Formats: sequence, C-alpha cells, structure tokens
Amino acid sequence: MATPGTATITGIAMTERSPLDWHSAPLEPSTRIDAAYRNTQNVRRFFTREIGEHFRFDRPFMAWMKSHRGSTLAEAAEQWRRHRQDDSQGSAENDA
Repeated sequence: MATPGTATITGIAMTERSPLDWHSAPLEPSTRIDAAYRNTQNVRRFFTREIGEHFRFDRPFMAWMKSHRGSTLAEAAEQWRRHRQDDSQGSAENDA
C-alpha cells in the first residue's frame, strides 16, 4: 500500500514529483536545483543564455551548485557573476 503523496506502479512506489531531467527539461531562472542536479549540456546552454558566451563551469561554481539544493538557477547565475567579479578584483589587486 502506498503512503500519502506516492503512487504504486507495477510494485514500485513513485513520488508524485519525479526528479528533473537535467539533460532535456526546459530550464527557467525559477528552476530549483534538486538532489538529481547534473552539469549537463542543457544546463550549460541555459547559463550561456543567461550569462553570456563567456560562461564556463569551474570547480568552485560546481561545488556551489552541489551544496545549494533548493536555490534557483537565477540565484546560481548571480553567484557565478559574484564569483567572477571577486576573481577579477583579486587579479586587479595582484596586478597593482
């Protein structure tokens, strides 16, 4: 017997809301990062549209994405911009 909020299909309990398919789902700024998050070409295309052609995944950003479940992709884009701004300010200080 299924618990509230689940359905049983051929003996497998499924929640009403399946994890997002990060490979093919339409992504919006309001899309929330979930436990199934993956750095995919679909996600790269989203951030390239939102941030620009200069967008790149890097280790600090990928770690931020993994540790901020529940955040939106808009918040992630803002974090990427802040991270880049901090990097460019650090480079300018090192050049002085």
